[in-house]
Amino acid sequence: MASTVRQRGFTLIEIMVTVAIVGILTAVAVPAYNSYVLRARTTEAFTVLGAIQPNAEQYWTNNRSFTNFVAPTSTPNFSYSFAGTDTTFVATASGINKMNGLVYTIDQSGTRKTTAVPPTWTGWVTSTTCWVDRSGGQCTQ
Repeated sequence: MASTVRQRGFTLIEIMVTVAIVGILTAVAVPAYNSYVLRARTTEAFTVLGAIQPNAEQYWTNNRSFTNFVAPTSTPNFSYSFAGTDTTFVATASGINKMNGLVYTIDQSGTRKTTAVPPTWTGWVTSTTCWVDRSGGQCTQ
């Protein structure tokens, strides 16, 4: 009697197809994930700058000047500064570490600007009317 031997395992073609599929998924997923992480980090600056404006206005109401208002401390992604006169101010969030080169501002009238973006961030642009939070110049609301 002859017995048949069954081979178990994967063929080389099956393994190559699997590797190709994983490679394609990785090529799409990694850039999308990196973009998502960058957008999440920009939210920190938007939150802090958005809070500075009403706090500075309250300070002005009490002191009739913005000159001695103190900006929040730095975080792992942004350092904050505040420049004020008797009637005007500009609060700035400057990116540090992985956000280095990104600069957002807000002034006493609520004008939001993206004044600098890292040159290596493809598709990111500056804006005089909003805070850009993704490539293509799309702004946060």
